[in-house]
Amino acid sequence: MNKTSFAERHDLWTDDQRKQAAEISKRLKADGLHSLRLSFADQHGLLRGKTLIGNAVADKLGDGCALTTTLLLKDTSHRTVFPVWQSGGGLGNSQLTGAADFILVPDPGTFQVLPWVPGTGWMLCDIYFPDGTPVPYSTRQICKDALAGLAGQGLGFATGLEVEFHVFHMLDEKLDPADATHPGAPPDVELMAQGYQYLTETRYDELEPVCELLRTNLANPGLPLQSMEVEFGPSQLEFTFGVQEGLATADSMMLFRSAVKQICRREGLLATFMCRPALENIFSSGWHLHQSVVDAKTGKNLFAGTNGEVLSKMGRHFTGGLLAHAPASSVFTTPTLNGYKRYQPYTLAPDRISWGCDNRGSMIRVCGQPGDETSHIENRAGEPAANPYLHLVSQILSGMDGVKSKRDPGPPCDEPYSAEAEKLPGSLMAAVAELKNSSFYRSSLGDEFVDYLTTIKQAECDRFLSQVTDWEQREYFQTF
Repeated sequence: MNKTSFAERHDLWTDDQRKQAAEISKRLKADGLHSLRLSFADQHGLLRGKTLIGNAVADKLGDGCALTTTLLLKDTSHRTVFPVWQSGGGLGNSQLTGAADFILVPDPGTFQVLPWVPGTGWMLCDIYFPDGTPVPYSTRQICKDALAGLAGQGLGFATGLEVEFHVFHMLDEKLDPADATHPGAPPDVELMAQGYQYLTETRYDELEPVCELLRTNLANPGLPLQSMEVEFGPSQLEFTFGVQEGLATADSMMLFRSAVKQICRREGLLATFMCRPALENIFSSGWHLHQSVVDAKTGKNLFAGTNGEVLSKMGRHFTGGLLAHAPASSVFTTPTLNGYKRYQPYTLAPDRISWGCDNRGSMIRVCGQPGDETSHIENRAGEPAANPYLHLVSQILSGMDGVKSKRDPGPPCDEPYSAEAEKLPGSLMAAVAELKNSSFYRSSLGDEFVDYLTTIKQAECDRFLSQVTDWEQREYFQTF
């Protein structure tokens, strides 16, 4: 191991990570891996990074690689939102000035060999400034900090994923130079199967080839896939994951989304985690996050009820916190303009802030029965495009605030679509305003990060509002 590497100089690795790095160096040589992808999760939960030549970096994993800080300052169109040529890069941080570098430092515990890319390894990275200080906009680090706060109380966070997405046949990739706009023209696609035969074996068999393609490629990276299902809409699938603790769930979601898109694209398919594609008869996709707080030493589920109750007092208070902070949390659970098109009544998606026992119309669904040691809660508000680190952070922080303040969630709601409950934000613009004005998130995450994220999301909103839509053209062009 290189004793003068960046990671060693700044003491960024644990003893376990040092041992893992040494094994990876040996494996890169022994297995003949010629390439190593170093990736980090940006502010949107998109993987960015560089591919290094394996033999050249086998003994220098601790040095990682340098990237430009402008990658931290972009919206979803990949436009840089902040004035990087001004002092402090528009955020008052001198390390951003002039598009300076930051450093990707691999987390050796995340190393995988990618089955769909010959001779290629992959690692998630944490990000630091050249002086060794953590980048304050790192969503993975923010998630680590939230989990460390739980660990300090002897607690852990257990989660399971249900992720819906669409897969289409690619008809036209739109590679004409005229289509290389910013962002690029969306490709033309066709369905792989018609929908509205929810969970029928016949429809699953139509989509089995792509399910099997994904299953075989995702098995080796160790993703805890539990089921593959045909969802309600055309060309729509849902994959579920087994329970993981801590950071592992978010790391798995990062690899899963990127892998699915890469694997499908190599086969002439387009996989999308966009919530509601603008295609006829398409049904919205959600991301349901199952969660419970556990005892860190014993693994005991602290949400399991006693004395005839489904949820423990802690589980009820945690639910109360999720409900109380749901409007501001929406930026983390539903970070795109498109995601708010899903909040429609009677669609198996929530439209207001409520909870219920095994009720799929509620934002928070309690899963389990009295005496069930696996009883937990499911937040159904999220969209599959959410940054998984921020999604988890929003649940931990708001839920534990409910525990701390003993928030009462009120009675469960049996008719969630007609309940007199506060509506979820109707747009990203409304959600951003809630987060901007949230004293809770400002005290929990700091003004710098809240202002940073809301500035980026507001830039997306402003670009959207500046465009003339097809709806406006139809509504007004001939009328006035």
